[in-house]
Amino acid sequence: MKCEETHAPNSNWLCVMLPSKKTVRMPVVTGRLRDPDINPCLSESDASTRCLDENNYEKERCSTYFLKYKNCRKFWHSIMMQRRRNGVKPYMPTAAERDEILRAMGKMPY
Repeated sequence: MKCEETHAPNSNWLCVMLPSKKTVRMPVVTGRLRDPDINPCLSESDASTRCLDENNYEKERCSTYFLKYKNCRKFWHSIMMQRRRNGVKPYMPTAAERDEILRAMGKMPY
């Protein structure tokens, strides 16, 4: 059974492909977090989750991944607040705009 066949088209569920190339059903709200235009720290989030999976959920072993995710969120939140103050919409830059910002900086700020 395909993912699309399991729920009505107008339901609150959607099909999302995970980095492991597995397609899963998840609520629309959760699916939005998997959208690279909405979540600027998707790769850091995935790395943290992958680390937890690989280390049997021993959080101490993944602290560097957690810190990188936290710094990523802080960085993009500050960008979002600056754009909001300047009246730039959308407040969160799209994935393409974020790539340009990071290229202009020359290195990862987090």
